[in-house]
Amino acid sequence: MSLFVIVLAYLIGSIPFGLVVGKFFYGVDIRQHGSGNLGGTNTFRTLGKKAGIIVTLGDILKGTLAAALPLLFHYHGINPLIVGLFAVIGHMYPIFAGFRGGKAVATSGGLLLYASPILFVVLVLCFILCLKFSRFVSLSSMITALVGTIGAYLMGDKILFIIMIVLAVFVVYRHRANISRILNKTEPKVNFLSKKD
Repeated sequence: MSLFVIVLAYLIGSIPFGLVVGKFFYGVDIRQHGSGNLGGTNTFRTLGKKAGIIVTLGDILKGTLAAALPLLFHYHGINPLIVGLFAVIGHMYPIFAGFRGGKAVATSGGLLLYASPILFVVLVLCFILCLKFSRFVSLSSMITALVGTIGAYLMGDKILFIIMIVLAVFVVYRHRANISRILNKTEPKVNFLSKKD
């Protein structure tokens, strides 16, 4: 059963909402545009707010659903956080999209939504605040991952803390190119939260 829920979590995480929404509703393969990433940020930039919101919500709910699998299958032999972690891996390296996926942020958020809704809300607010002032999605994502790790530590949940460390490592690793662009002052800023949009 452990193997079953882990594989199922990975497959759920592998659902490429950015690719599905882009191809079926816009006739666009977002991998051929912008950063080439399948996540919400590139969807916002390539297809607009509506598509970006749909893809981001889909990517979040992948993590939530995967973490809920042990409960749904009445199996308590594995921690939901560990199961959800495999959905994040699936999101980053999706079997349904040539193993070229997103950057772990939204699906990690979905995992936290299941495990700790309060921490999830705090991190969403943290991300929005960071994005408002920095205008960098990448930097906001990495700061939020760090805050989440600190939050998990303060909560005293050892498993959640360990998983948050892993998720933070995923987020930073997947943003390594963005870090270089930030340092070189070539990282694009976002404007989809501005009033004029």
